[in-house]
Amino acid sequence: MPVLSVIIPAYNEAARVGRTIEQVLTYLHAQPFSSELIVVSDGSTDDTGRVVESYFATHPDTIATRLISYPANRGKGYAVRQGLLAATGTVALFSDADLSTPIEELHKVVDPILAGQYDVIFGSRALDRSLIGVHQPWLREYSGRIFNQIMQWATGLPYADTQCGFKAFRMAACRPIVEGAVLDRFGFDVELLFLAYKAGLRMLEQPVRWNDAAGSKVGFLSGLDGFRELRELRRRFGRGHYDAALQRTRQAQAMPVASSGPLPAAE
Repeated sequence: MPVLSVIIPAYNEAARVGRTIEQVLTYLHAQPFSSELIVVSDGSTDDTGRVVESYFATHPDTIATRLISYPANRGKGYAVRQGLLAATGTVALFSDADLSTPIEELHKVVDPILAGQYDVIFGSRALDRSLIGVHQPWLREYSGRIFNQIMQWATGLPYADTQCGFKAFRMAACRPIVEGAVLDRFGFDVELLFLAYKAGLRMLEQPVRWNDAAGSKVGFLSGLDGFRELRELRRRFGRGHYDAALQRTRQAQAMPVASSGPLPAAE
């Protein structure tokens, strides 16, 4: 069983997914622990799946690689859940296909989980904005802050940034909340963190480096999806739809992290 599973959700990323895979595998090769890479093509209508398959076929690797693909676009949340549920690592990390958070930041969110200190660690752009190299356009950055304020009011979560696409999970504890989550689009990050918080998991919001990347799939309609899904999250929680998943998570939390020790710091 690998120590780490890295999951890359991808929708119409044919132009850059090959470069992303190369960067991730190069980084993982330099680490002293076993790992696997899972790419999830979320109903891509371009050549994303063929690019991924071709890269894996022409670059045989000691690191296990897998492509998960399905015909209809279901949303990033659905894609991330498919990757997390397929992961076999002690810790699973999902990262955006554009690597807006550099893969070298991995140690910040993985090390403390492997050391037995946390169950969930998620990257944040809001706690230390000096780590942002290239900012989003002003309107997107401002609307993101508004969404987070409404998110805090709607859910009670105390976090400054739930939407950064760089999150790591101790799967022994977190698999039940992944199985119980249902939101497929912009609100899926909030749902996963909300369930982890309500289950009493040990969580850390961790400042990470971040750069806005051209070609983002997040737009005005994504924001509307986010508000709709916040309402759906509150409704489902109030009606007890998550109760079984929360109970299973509390029971799983007692399972220890596999003994592997903290990872050496990246150069």
